Amino acid sequence: MILSRSPASAGSRSTGFTLIELMTTVLIAAILLSAGTPYFSDFIRSQRIRTAASDLASTLVYARSEAVKRNTVVTLSPAAGGWQNGWTVTVGVAVLSSHEAFTGLTLTGPVGGLVYSSNGRLAAVPTPFAISASDGSATSRCVSIELSGLPSNFAGSC
Repeated sequence: MILSRSPASAGSRSTGFTLIELMTTVLIAAILLSAGTPYFSDFIRSQRIRTAASDLASTLVYARSEAVKRNTVVTLSPAAGGWQNGWTVTVGVAVLSSHEAFTGLTLTGPVGGLVYSSNGRLAAVPTPFAISASDGSATSRCVSIELSGLPSNFAGSC
């Protein structure tokens, strides 16, 4: 019978990384991270703008559908201090939905808010909503509303 030696006992060679290899890898990762950080902050800022525009558009669709479903007038109004401080969807005095403030963003829209009639339409085409970073460093987005009450969300200024 032939006995074979296991690879571990064949030699005293150990596996793993040396300290120099590990330090080189950490140094390369640090260089790549420091090079990408400015772009990452711009990415985060533009994603916050996109999220705000999407939240606003979905709230507009919600307010319109509630007006049709309840067969009554539904109001979307800005919080005290303007749209960037949030907004509420109301039927009479009952609050259906509210949204919190957006810090670091400038959000402008119709001054008095929007009123959806029971058929889901607006009385007049309102001014569009403009969303941008407070420091003006990222691209802006626009949420416009058709007379039918349906919003559209696109990149760029209004």
